[in-house]
Amino acid sequence: MATKAAEAIIDEMFSRPAEQGVSLGFVARRGGEVIAERYGVQPESELEPEKTIDATSTLLSWSMAKSITHAAVGVLVVDGLVDVEAPAPVREWVGTSKGAITTLHLLEMRSGLRFVEDYVDGDSSHCIEMLFGGTDPSFAHYASAQPLVAGPGEVFNYSSGTTNILCRIIGDIVTGSPGGEPADRRAAVDEFLRTRLFEPAGMASAVAKYDEAGDFVGSSYVYATTDDFARFGELYLHDGVTDCGSGERILPVGWADHARTWSGHDAVSGMEYGRHWWMWPAFPGSFAASGYEGQALAVFPDRDLVLAHLGKTDVAHSQGLRMRLARLAETL
Repeated sequence: MATKAAEAIIDEMFSRPAEQGVSLGFVARRGGEVIAERYGVQPESELEPEKTIDATSTLLSWSMAKSITHAAVGVLVVDGLVDVEAPAPVREWVGTSKGAITTLHLLEMRSGLRFVEDYVDGDSSHCIEMLFGGTDPSFAHYASAQPLVAGPGEVFNYSSGTTNILCRIIGDIVTGSPGGEPADRRAAVDEFLRTRLFEPAGMASAVAKYDEAGDFVGSSYVYATTDDFARFGELYLHDGVTDCGSGERILPVGWADHARTWSGHDAVSGMEYGRHWWMWPAFPGSFAASGYEGQALAVFPDRDLVLAHLGKTDVAHSQGLRMRLARLAETL
């Protein structure tokens, strides 16, 4: 179980002043066992009253879902249905300059497509327009229609739209064709995610959300318990083999290394980007799924350790939260 030093850091995290944010769930796993766990209280908002969070509470992933999308692509690679080096099968791009964009370019956030990833400025943000603006029922269509502003593979640009293009590709493969009834697409992808990824990974609580075209919004929307997000981290800790490395292989051999192959650098956080996963420079070999407002899933292979944190932390205080998680990685 957690040491007194680790418990003290967790106390710090859950007793932060309100202006620094609120921690709602924290789980640390090692060797398939929970070694530390804590839950908080979700403050009252305009949408719902104050709520006590516990081990059964499902919380929103935000961009941690992007790493789940990487896993979904991996399942299709195992099936021989995706060649990441080949041009991305996007019907609007056939015969255009965008036809050179590969699935790997999408995974690396190097498509060359214009996309402003901003969570505050609705006037300039493609992300806000895509998710909340009602411009296009298909988030992938909205993103794929953006103009090329760089050659495919040339420039790193973190983009939720890129992930949703990948998710429509997943839907096309799972359903056997592009388009179709949104309800049918949703049902097919939902079964695929549940039976091929969530259940094998031990994520019984996981629920994915969909756009009006019936495609998984893999940029942002998976709900699960804090511990189930940690279990997803364990899947990558063991390179895609379930049950802490003693079960079924559901991801390609080397898919964890694929995830942490460098693609770009984020100057704001100081973190490096792989392929729909982040890496912490202070922990060589580590990789992390990160989401808006302090959602974090960090995997430390050399420590046989996974940390999952869910809550609401303003970007101005995100570095402080990461520092506490880093201290926990060292202490645990």
